[in-house]
Amino acid sequence: MSEVKVNKISPRSGTTVTLGDSGDTFTGSQTVANAALQGSGQITINGQAVALGGSITLTTETRPTFTSITPNVIENSQTTCVIAGGNFVSVPLVTAINSSTGARVSADEVAFNSASQITVKFTLPVDGTYLLYIENPDGNAVQTSAVLTVSDAPAWVTSAGSLGSFSAAETISTITITATNAVSFAIQSGSLTTGLSLNTGVGSATITGTVSAGISTDTTFTFTVRATDSQGQTADRQFTITVTVGANNSGQFN
Repeated sequence: MSEVKVNKISPRSGTTVTLGDSGDTFTGSQTVANAALQGSGQITINGQAVALGGSITLTTETRPTFTSITPNVIENSQTTCVIAGGNFVSVPLVTAINSSTGARVSADEVAFNSASQITVKFTLPVDGTYLLYIENPDGNAVQTSAVLTVSDAPAWVTSAGSLGSFSAAETISTITITATNAVSFAIQSGSLTTGLSLNTGVGSATITGTVSAGISTDTTFTFTVRATDSQGQTADRQFTITVTVGANNSGQFN
């Protein structure tokens, strides 16, 4: 293969310069000004024809954005949630995606409130964490990380009402109260009689202690215990303990 290097090839006036034969490939580099390209052809950008040497203004697509969902912990029954974000267009498609299985569940209802807020109703029968997929009618969409948790709230096993009747100054045997899914228990309102305390636990709590000897009349103490699960869901139940004076009438209900 021969190689010829020149700085410039200039044809004689009125003649044509031919490089190579038909079928040959000619490789070179040359900067061509826009003005030299105008009117010589066109290219297509995003489906729009643009003349060589010309210009075009591209229209960018606007995707919805996600900020938050309230509440972000729900139960299996149908629940209304408010989704905050941006660029929502009436009316988006909203889908919950199980982060473990990939199962997709469409929202029962979607209400367009504004470009920054939509209200949805979900019925998600399987506990777990869920991603959200929000798609505007034009096809632009956003998919979130796992932002929604479906969990069973605490459910009380111990019936509401009396936990027993005890004498003043009596040391009681342990009273146990139980709620499924609960990881802690606390007195929400009211109070135990002096000398008794609530001891929190996982799944159950106990009431122990010695009833105060300073109680001089029969008294019923009413209090509400709140059971809380690991997602912060709660369930309240009201109980009573009766203190009697001058009688040894003890008992309890678990």
